[in-house]
Amino acid sequence: MSFSGDAKAELCRQEIVRKCCAQAECYGILLYANRFDEAEARIVTESESFAARLPVLFKKAFRVSFDRLPEAGAAKRVFSLTQRDKLSALSAVFGYDPGSSLAHHINFAVLEEPHCRTAFFRGAFLAGGSVTDPSKGYHLELATSHLSVNRELATLLREAGFEPKSARRGGNHMAYFKRSEDIADFLGAVGAPVAAMELMNAKAEKDLRGGVNRRVNCDAANLDKAVDAAQEQLSVIHRLLERMELEDLPPKLAEAARLRLEHPDRTLTELGELCQPPITKSSLNYRLKKLSELAGEQSEERER
Repeated sequence: MSFSGDAKAELCRQEIVRKCCAQAECYGILLYANRFDEAEARIVTESESFAARLPVLFKKAFRVSFDRLPEAGAAKRVFSLTQRDKLSALSAVFGYDPGSSLAHHINFAVLEEPHCRTAFFRGAFLAGGSVTDPSKGYHLELATSHLSVNRELATLLREAGFEPKSARRGGNHMAYFKRSEDIADFLGAVGAPVAAMELMNAKAEKDLRGGVNRRVNCDAANLDKAVDAAQEQLSVIHRLLERMELEDLPPKLAEAARLRLEHPDRTLTELGELCQPPITKSSLNYRLKKLSELAGEQSEERER
């Protein structure tokens, strides 16, 4: 099962206690379902857990049963209400009059209580939501075909402390989150704390791995620079030795040249510790620079 499917399965384990919350969750489902009008309310899902919850939920909320139930073995499970009296029962609860309204709007009066709003968000996610596997990216969206519903949902989410963004894809309007913290907060709020924790754990692991990779890359880059510098230092010393003996150099410079020749893979700090007496990295670097300057002076003299 996908991460999104797991999150929905966790939501469906939420106990249905209050009738008002059952109605609010159904409200979110219907406004984010495939169809909800005067002729039919149709909900299509691939989630086995959601399919099992729907009949219980609608029975609790409206005392109605579906006129059409999913076919056995179908990948997409279709639930439908077509009887006029059942549709009227739904419309009466939500204050929806299909004869006088051309577009759906969220009836805020149905969602006055915070627990009802939470149930509404849960229903919207179950019917029209999806969330990306956090190992691949961060994206949670709630998609509906109703423009006004999307705008009004965004208002409800902001009142609840969320900051969704909006977009349109094809014929659907979406409220969505891209920040991992926002997604985790939303999932936790609507009743999926395990999914929220999995997301934050995945983010922490990804951040840790990214930090390790950055340090490794940085260390590799520094190592490359150190190797290049050591090769340049060896080249300088070899040019000097082509024209003079090591003993002809000043003692401190001769020591630096000898140590670099004997230990071409050591760092400047390590070479400094081998000096007698030990010196700092900057002091050894200064001596190697003097060797480079000396090699340059001798090259100029030779050209003359």
